[in-house]
Amino acid sequence: MLAAQRRSRILAELSRDGTVRVTDLVELLGVSDMTVRRDLVALHRDGLLEKVHGGALAVAEPSSSEPGFAAKSVQRRREKEAIARAAADMVHTGMAIAVSAGTTTHALTEHIARIPNLTVVTNSVWVADVLHRTGDATTSVLLTGGLRTPSDALVGPVAVSSLRSLHVDAFFMGVHGMDVRAGFSTPNLLESETNRAMIERSRRLIVCADSSKWGVVGLSSMAALSEAAVLVTDSGLSAHASGALADHVGELVVVDPVDDDEDELDLADDA
Repeated sequence: MLAAQRRSRILAELSRDGTVRVTDLVELLGVSDMTVRRDLVALHRDGLLEKVHGGALAVAEPSSSEPGFAAKSVQRRREKEAIARAAADMVHTGMAIAVSAGTTTHALTEHIARIPNLTVVTNSVWVADVLHRTGDATTSVLLTGGLRTPSDALVGPVAVSSLRSLHVDAFFMGVHGMDVRAGFSTPNLLESETNRAMIERSRRLIVCADSSKWGVVGLSSMAALSEAAVLVTDSGLSAHASGALADHVGELVVVDPVDDDEDELDLADDA
C-alpha cells in the first residue's frame, strides 16, 4: 500500500471515531509500528490531525477553515473515487455541464474526460487542467475568471458575471459540509456565491460528497438539501444520516468505497 493510500485510510478512521491508536493502525494497515508513526507525523505536520501519545486525535475545524487542495486530496481517496465513478455515469455525450472546484469533482473529471462533445463550465483550475491534458478533442471548456481560493477555485464578481448568460444540463458540485438545517455549505463566502450562481444556471444539481461531510457546517450555505436532484455519497453514512438525507434530496445514491486491489487492476489495464 502506498503512503498516500495509508494516510487516506488513517484519516478515514479518524473521521469515523475522532481518535486512532497506533496499535490498531498497525493491524489495520499491515505495516510496522514505525511506518504508522511516520505517517502520523506527516499528517500532523500537514495540520490534518493532532498527534498524541500512542495515537492521534481529529482536528476540530472552525466554520471558516478552508484546507488547501493538496491537503484535501489525501483524505477519503477510496470513497471519492467510488463517488466519482457513480457520478460519471450521469454524464453523456453532447451534454453541457458545470463542475465546481474540489477533490471529488476533480476525480469525476478524470472519468468524464474521454466523453466526446461535452461542454464543461468550471471555476476549478484543476478540473480545467485535467480536461486540457486528457480531454477528448471535441470537448469545450469554459474556465471562469475570478479570485483564486486556497482550494484553487476561481470565485467572486468576475466568476459570477461570466455565468449569468449560461445554461447547463447539470451542475456537479462538491461541498465542505452537509446538514439538515444548514444544507450544503462552504467556509468561503465568495465560493458560496459562485456556486449559487452555477446552481441557478443549471437544470439539475448533482452533489458529490463523501460521508465525512455529514454534520459539518461551513460558514456559508450554498443550497438547501432539497435543491439537490441527486446526492452521491458513500456507505460510511450512519443509518440515521442516510435516512435524513433520503428524506430531503431528490435521489440518494450510496456507493461502496473502491478497493485498493481494484485501483491497482485499473492502473494495470491503463498501462
